[in-house]
Amino acid sequence: MAHQDSFSQDAGPLYLLTGEHRMSRRTVLRRLAGLTLAGGSITLFVTSCGSPTGASPASQNSDGLPTNHPPASQTSTSSSLIADLYTYRGHSASVMGVAWSPDGKRIATGSDDYTVQVWDAANGGHVYTYHKHTGRVNAVAWSPDGRRIASGSGDNTVQVWDAATGGHVFTYRGHSERVVTVAWSPDGRRIASGSNDATAQVWDAATGGHVYIYRGHIGCVNAVAWSPDSRRIASGSADMTAQVWDAATGGHVFTYRGHTDHINVVPWSPDGRRIASGSDDDTVQVWDAATGGHVFTYRGHTDAVWGVAWSPDGRRIVSGSGNIDNGKGDTSAQVWDAASGGHVFTYRGHSDPVWTVAWSPDGRLIASGSADTTVQVWGAQ
Repeated sequence: MAHQDSFSQDAGPLYLLTGEHRMSRRTVLRRLAGLTLAGGSITLFVTSCGSPTGASPASQNSDGLPTNHPPASQTSTSSSLIADLYTYRGHSASVMGVAWSPDGKRIATGSDDYTVQVWDAANGGHVYTYHKHTGRVNAVAWSPDGRRIASGSGDNTVQVWDAATGGHVFTYRGHSERVVTVAWSPDGRRIASGSNDATAQVWDAATGGHVYIYRGHIGCVNAVAWSPDSRRIASGSADMTAQVWDAATGGHVFTYRGHTDHINVVPWSPDGRRIASGSDDDTVQVWDAATGGHVFTYRGHTDAVWGVAWSPDGRRIVSGSGNIDNGKGDTSAQVWDAASGGHVFTYRGHSDPVWTVAWSPDGRLIASGSADTTVQVWGAQ
């Protein structure tokens, strides 16, 4: 590609622009507004001191990659800088799941088009497509060592495959209805999955062998998440509860009952002390992971909350929203203070519900997947 003497393909886009000359991110992004980098990796930076809103669709080349990205209108909501770095357009239907590789170099996405796609996190370049599922891919998760990916699907299976090549490793068939969520344990030894069959199941990540079934819920299990020490699992359900249970035995620890509608996501904070839960009641609630005691409620969204993720340092949370009935409504991703629930900024790059959000391992970028078929990568600070 052009400018090979100045830019490393392995580095993140903001590092490429700030690392060499030690300029601040704000200075660099302001100077580069409207700049096109030759070679098609990052074609245009859109910058604002608030929320990119009403972003125009980018034109695409034959590979579905953006070739132009006109500046979005600007709405100042805070002093935080938001940079819409690029849009990935490889999918032909809603993007249901998104996950960064542990080294931050690649992103995996699952879609209603029955595929999982892996692409370059620095520039949005397509790497490969995994085609083994026969139903919607609802969730994707990388192994902690970055060597494998697990994907859960409407075909009732979880499949594990090689993250470097896309080669199939094995299929887990323990569920009787569609698999909605998958999570790899931080120690890499086990995988948890949740399903419309109202169970969460835990199985061996090396062999696909079944370990046990958790039957604490009476509704679809929409979310599972491991504690950072791999000792507990949180699950969220259409029964309006979030439950925490022992990851070794499946024994129930406690139930959180703060929501008034389906719970869609239950990520654990990086320090293991808190859990955030997003719900169809339009709220994100943060609660004590040891006791289930309520900490605070974030009410910035006006529609159901589908995606929630903690920043790697645990200081902020991003949440994505949308109306499942009419496809419009909120359509925002919002970033807010994890200690107080105070609003930081709103990202409005998507034109349809935001189903999934994920923070990059270095904390500098956020990826969001939407019913508008795109994944957008944008600045987190």
